[in-house]
Amino acid sequence: MIGIKRLTGFLLALAVVAVVGCAGTATSRSTGTYIDDKTITTQVTAKLAADPATKATQIQVETYNGVVQLSGFVDTKESIPKAEEIARSVGGVKDVKNNLVLR
Repeated sequence: MIGIKRLTGFLLALAVVAVVGCAGTATSRSTGTYIDDKTITTQVTAKLAADPATKATQIQVETYNGVVQLSGFVDTKESIPKAEEIARSVGGVKDVKNNLVLR
């Protein structure tokens, strides 16, 4: 009987540790948020590559907690707001930080 109680207590403690380990904090992301951010990054990059006005190979896309950061270089002044518009069109994007530079 004592063995079952210990095993139950151990499994409960293990479950609590597992759940807490997947939770995000103020300075980190939860596993779900990390996956969401990767999905957003992939979708923004694909849309930039599909648009003839933007050169996706020159634009780096990073996402953290739903905030997309665009950095890199563009060849035309019109490409800067266009890239931001494309990023904002992706579901789940909370904000866009546009650090693109005209070359």
